[in-house]
Amino acid sequence: MPVNVLFSARSELWPEYEPLLRKGLAEAGMDFHLSKDIDAELVDYVVYAPNGSLQDFTPFTRLKAVLSLWAGVESISGNETLTVPLARMVDGGLTQGMTEWVVGHVLRYHLGMDRHITRQDGVWTPDAPPLASQRTVCILGLGALGEACVRALATLGFHVIGWSRTAKDISGVTCLHGSDGLRVALSQSEIVVLLLPDTAATENMLNADTLALLPKGAQIINPGRGPLIDDDALLHALNSGQVGHATLDVFRNEPLPPAHPYWAHSNVTVTPHIASETRPVTAAQVICENIRRGEAGEPFLHLVDRDLGY
Repeated sequence: MPVNVLFSARSELWPEYEPLLRKGLAEAGMDFHLSKDIDAELVDYVVYAPNGSLQDFTPFTRLKAVLSLWAGVESISGNETLTVPLARMVDGGLTQGMTEWVVGHVLRYHLGMDRHITRQDGVWTPDAPPLASQRTVCILGLGALGEACVRALATLGFHVIGWSRTAKDISGVTCLHGSDGLRVALSQSEIVVLLLPDTAATENMLNADTLALLPKGAQIINPGRGPLIDDDALLHALNSGQVGHATLDVFRNEPLPPAHPYWAHSNVTVTPHIASETRPVTAAQVICENIRRGEAGEPFLHLVDRDLGY
């Protein structure tokens, strides 16, 4: 009997993913049926995007796993009808894209690029930046994306502090955890990058109290999740000069409404959720490998801890 794989994501993604998934499953030597339309009671695996129409998994009586195309699973991890393993997307293309975006914006801040781009007034001001080793960068969140960014920045010579809710150990990086570690990390960091998941424990991680811990004029980069930041607190910190500038790629409401104060603020850079995205070529490889593992009785990759929400 073939393995039945349901593709449940936006229809415009199907032409990209179908040939890649077929190729990967065939190369794994599997007898399979891949389609956008399979009777629920026959489905073994769902290739899933949370913004699709499928929300009720109750009819999927022989389902073995749901394999998400998204790195973020906050909109599905609490779904009470989903009782089988849920895997989030961790793929090389997404990781590389995020690393490139984060490193680019850290270097932009470190080198003072905005100042030279906006000030072409004929005034010669030779104010060279410090070396990377003299600049402390904090990465909040040490999952796959956070760890990749930490390693890339450390390779460039930055003094990097990585913070996570639980203890981590990354060679060459100062790793802190817990509430005490967060206070220490923020108090030392001139540039802070948020790469945490969106959970009840991480909502408003940057708020009036934590923003006040930063060195005056520190800079914020958020390609993680919009709810990690208390927007009102950040705007107040920007207006007071406590935060020098914020580059924000994700927001509580997307697209960011045209009237939102971030758009007009001189010390905010808005980017339209482009820090990284799932690349079909590499994502399909991850999906096919997880299906192979499921059929071989091996552990799935990148399983979501329902208690933690990621």
